[in-house]
Amino acid sequence: MSTRDTTTLLAQLRAVLELTNTEIQIAETRIAQARTEAVRRELSANADNARVRAEAVEAAIRELGGVPELIGPFLGRAAAAVKAMVDQAQPFDEALLGDLALEHQLLDRARYIKVLATTTQQRDVVALAERLITAHSATVDWLTTVLAEDALGGPAALRRTPLQAATGTAVKLVNIPVTLSARGLDRALDTVRATSPALGELLAQGAHAGDVVVKTLTASRDAALETAEQVTRREGADAAADALHSIRTATGVLEPGELPIDDYDDLNVTQAVAMVKELTEPADIRAIIAYEEANKNRHGVVSAAQTRLAAIAQEVAGLS
Repeated sequence: MSTRDTTTLLAQLRAVLELTNTEIQIAETRIAQARTEAVRRELSANADNARVRAEAVEAAIRELGGVPELIGPFLGRAAAAVKAMVDQAQPFDEALLGDLALEHQLLDRARYIKVLATTTQQRDVVALAERLITAHSATVDWLTTVLAEDALGGPAALRRTPLQAATGTAVKLVNIPVTLSARGLDRALDTVRATSPALGELLAQGAHAGDVVVKTLTASRDAALETAEQVTRREGADAAADALHSIRTATGVLEPGELPIDDYDDLNVTQAVAMVKELTEPADIRAIIAYEEANKNRHGVVSAAQTRLAAIAQEVAGLS
């Protein structure tokens, strides 16, 4: 192998090592955003596997007579820290697209390394490149699925941070055309205002202040949203009513009769899972997940619903 070939291969391996160190830190950052324990374990395993890959790349660099950059891991952590801060000011989809771009770069470089190593008959490096190609192809598919889940309305395997949720809501509000009559708006606002006396009465009865505040405000909010949806729809403001219904669905406060599965509250876990597997509309699956998390919180049902949504997302994204 010529000096030029060695130099090119080493440069690519060092680039992959630096990017892998960034990937490790990002995976650890995403663990806190995992929606379920299963996703949390998967992300932890991804971080561990990335460390193993980083060690293998370092070994390959040494075998070729090179020396891994000692500052690589520090640069990776710094890059991930900067990315995490930037992500907080970005919509959720933009943050995930950044992750996807990183994985595509790792995948493309791994393919290039395989060609370089094949040309120079470096069989160990070819095998390493194939490992990298397999790993990053799987991660690209996973991130594409998460993005597709989010595009279908979620909930995705990863949760938005509070700031990302606020950013996303602001974008939606700007882009949703809401035509609400003055009379309908006044009546909806009157409904919200009317909730405060109930809180005052309960406090006057000497109930525990903390419990009353939480329970009453939550119940008042849910009742106000439901009534506001009814009022706005009756007034002909369907766009506003649909937006309110989406909020009620996302917070899990739909009435049992509004759920897409009949007699849902009467179903045990096995029955609920079987019915969830029959759902075909992402909106219906979202409603079940939100209702479960807000009420029964049966992990088996939530996991089955998440799996069903992921399958639909993969089909839409052309991954299955």
